[in-house]
Amino acid sequence: MRLVEEYRRRGHDSWLAVGRKYGVDPDVLEIPVAPAPGAAGRLLQGLATGLRRRFSGNSVVRALERRSLQIADPERRRAWWRGHEVFHFPGSRQLLQLSPRVPDIVHCHNLHGWYFDLTFLPELSRQVPVVLNLRDAWLLTGHCAHFFNCERWKHGCGQCPDLQTYPAIRRDATAANWQRKAEIYAASRLYVTTISQWLADCVRESMLKPMECRVIPNGIDLDVFRPGDKVQARQALDLPLDRRIVLFAGTGLRQNPFKDYSTARRAMALAAARASAADGGLLFLCLGSHGQTEVDGPLTVRHVPFVRSPQRMAEYYRAADVYLHAARAEAFGKAVTEAMACGTPVVASRVGGIPEQVVDGQTGFLVPVGDGDAMAERLTGLLADPGLRAEAGWRAAQRGATFSLTRQVDSFLAWYEEIIDLCG
Repeated sequence: MRLVEEYRRRGHDSWLAVGRKYGVDPDVLEIPVAPAPGAAGRLLQGLATGLRRRFSGNSVVRALERRSLQIADPERRRAWWRGHEVFHFPGSRQLLQLSPRVPDIVHCHNLHGWYFDLTFLPELSRQVPVVLNLRDAWLLTGHCAHFFNCERWKHGCGQCPDLQTYPAIRRDATAANWQRKAEIYAASRLYVTTISQWLADCVRESMLKPMECRVIPNGIDLDVFRPGDKVQARQALDLPLDRRIVLFAGTGLRQNPFKDYSTARRAMALAAARASAADGGLLFLCLGSHGQTEVDGPLTVRHVPFVRSPQRMAEYYRAADVYLHAARAEAFGKAVTEAMACGTPVVASRVGGIPEQVVDGQTGFLVPVGDGDAMAERLTGLLADPGLRAEAGWRAAQRGATFSLTRQVDSFLAWYEEIIDLCG
């Protein structure tokens, strides 16, 4: 949506087509859901839509909606039962009719999420240039958004080691799913962009290898995410002024398989045990998490529900002494960039695209995946040395500012022009 708003601000007509619309912006267009066959199917479909609109953003309601869509439509139900990825969303074939005029280019972001028919790509790309924006690895695999240490996606999947990795499937049809995607891409003319060089390297080892690929990282609004007064931020958030604060952010932290809450928690416990008593102990803020405040000796763990406001999120970054980013998989840690832009040094897992963001030893530190002891050592070093922390924070702000929304938009618009000229 930030891209749409910036394109409009620069005088371009821009629309955002979505599977589920929650707001009232007329330029956000909801892809229609085809009526389910039979009265029972339509009833289930109507119930799912009503619940989703009434309780927008609720994860339980999203799961109920997906299950209702499975049950309501026989074709989707058969695909799900067999372990096939579900592409039967015929409403997405009306994409080019949703906007007031046919767009010059279609830029596709995440296409998983139960709303888009991937088999439409060949036809769509014959009518208008299509850019695929990879934010995770789903387009390269037989079902998963992140493949962790598995390399089966390079050669055709099959014998999947984890069917439950999001988006989960019921049976191992990953080889058939992979082959189906490969055939769709081979019949399409696509332009690929990734949010990190790491993910672009994955593309070059995948079935999307023949497509042109460019790296254009996610941008952030530097008017919002910028350095500021730490005391003022803590006062605004009702946080203590006399404690060291470490921030860890993400949705559904303890249930999120891509984040590494257990490693972060171990690092915090070790760092708290090593902290000087004069510091008053450590406060560990877990954003995107629910639970009672926990006190374990010098360590206090406070859970804070998901923060929707970018301005308030920026206050949390500024209030923290260090931002901790433990992850098992990460194509690009946008929160890492936001924290750095706010002048907060980062200690993060060396995984995926994160080493392209954090300059180890300058804007923060990188540690091996799952190594809570190494994370605690780096965290302790920053917390114990105000000078080191200030220097790393200053460098982090300079680094974070290079990932601006303006730069991202400039890159996309220039590429759109190239593609349109090439396509005639």
